[in-house]
Amino acid sequence: MPDPERAADCHAHIFCKGRPSIADAVYQPHPSQEGTAAQFLAVLDAHGFSHGLLVGAGPYGPDNRCMLEAIAASRGRLKGIGIADARITDRELDALAEAGVVGIRFNLFNHGLRPLTEPGAAHLLAAMKARNLFVQVQVQKDELVAAAPILRAAGVRLMFDHFGRPSVAAGVAQPGFQALLDMGREGHVIKLSGPFRSSVQGCFPWDDVDPFIAAAIDAFTLDRCVWGSDWPFVRMDERMDYGPALACLKRWVPDAADRAKVLWHNPARLFGFA
Repeated sequence: MPDPERAADCHAHIFCKGRPSIADAVYQPHPSQEGTAAQFLAVLDAHGFSHGLLVGAGPYGPDNRCMLEAIAASRGRLKGIGIADARITDRELDALAEAGVVGIRFNLFNHGLRPLTEPGAAHLLAAMKARNLFVQVQVQKDELVAAAPILRAAGVRLMFDHFGRPSVAAGVAQPGFQALLDMGREGHVIKLSGPFRSSVQGCFPWDDVDPFIAAAIDAFTLDRCVWGSDWPFVRMDERMDYGPALACLKRWVPDAADRAKVLWHNPARLFGFA
């Protein structure tokens, strides 16, 4: 159970039964991984969480309706990170922000540099900067090295998924992770989430990622760290549960007051939870 009276899970995906996927979806989850908004809220309740930050689901691409419907029905408990086509209009971006979307995800893990370089990307980044929206970035291994100059030039607020998904075998000194730490020193935000996506252990406690988490906390500081479960654990080949993912946080952040920062004070300040 989280220590603060209020707590936010800042990385989860939800699905709407019967909502079709886009034609070129990068993945289609197994039906057992298609958690609904109601199921996610029930999981939050069971683990003592008051709020959640949803991340647009890959099968829907820039169709954010499933997430927006969940936010609207949540009575303030949920906000979102959307997915957008680079050709999105300023009016459409404003509508997302008004509906509770606090950023747009740029998935370099699946698409390489294309989201940052395709026609319209520069305008989208500029429009997001003007609206103070987060550019949430998913990378792995050394992908951030090439992307970092583009992101810096855009001058946007950055938030990184899953502590950059480093290669455990390559160590903390690998170029991509060092580029991530540089971003932390420049004042951006990181999610302490998804240890099971980088670990090579195969099961809890995934403590081979601990040196990376410690380095990330040092570079980003506890004031710019948030935690996320990555529920309902899509694209996993074996069973994953909420409890083990949450248990890692107490090991990474042993002080209760510090955990309160990560779980509530930072999300409330960064995303406008109340």
